Amino acid sequence: MSDTIFVLNGPNLNLLGLREPDIYGHDTLDDIAGQLEDRGRELGVEIDMRQSNHEGHLVDWLHEAQARQAKAVLLNAGGFTHTSVAIHDAIKSVTTPVIEVHLSNPHARESFRHESFVGRAAKGTIAGFGALSYILALEAAARF
Repeated sequence: MSDTIFVLNGPNLNLLGLREPDIYGHDTLDDIAGQLEDRGRELGVEIDMRQSNHEGHLVDWLHEAQARQAKAVLLNAGGFTHTSVAIHDAIKSVTTPVIEVHLSNPHARESFRHESFVGRAAKGTIAGFGALSYILALEAAARF
């Protein structure tokens, strides 16, 4: 097992800082990456952060995390959280622990966000703490 933690981000997360900052905050994905890199160094883990607006990339990266024997995956699947059986199945097909991450609390939002295909397959979920959700998930993943 390596000391690498994959951080995978789905659709529209490339727009963080601009997109609905009242919901998602003012931090950009680059800001979050920097925070994760800093905390990762303190925890002795390497961060491999990626973002795609394409579902298949997330599936491929979950498989790659398994092949590279990553310590864990932090996954913010964005809107695919509520729709993607393919991502659910990819999580179930790997032994690498996956932690679902959300900036906002999906259960405090529209009812269609209350269902999570990712959460049904993930080891756990951290949501609702803005950019801190990623750091909290990293803290958990570093203990695997």
